[in-house]
Amino acid sequence: MTNEYDFNGNGVIDPEEREIMLEDRRRKMEDADAKRDAQRRMTWFALAGMVLYPLAILGASLLGLTDAAGLIADIATVYVVAVSGVTAAYFGFNAMEAGK
Repeated sequence: MTNEYDFNGNGVIDPEEREIMLEDRRRKMEDADAKRDAQRRMTWFALAGMVLYPLAILGASLLGLTDAAGLIADIATVYVVAVSGVTAAYFGFNAMEAGK
């Protein structure tokens, strides 16, 4: 692994090469952290939408928008399946990463 940072090929990681190596590792860690944060936010947003979805149907019904409530209710099954897939993928990939 250290050979990829030995740019001059002398077999020793010089101080300049070490700085590049540390910066590369820091950026990789930051990218991985940002990716996890984005996935976590996406999953929470999807779950919140799944919980609030019935409230949208109820709100449309209470406002007298029966056609809208019916249309929203008709696509509820597709929405729930899609959000469940997003959530399952998040937890599945986290479990796979933890197993490595």
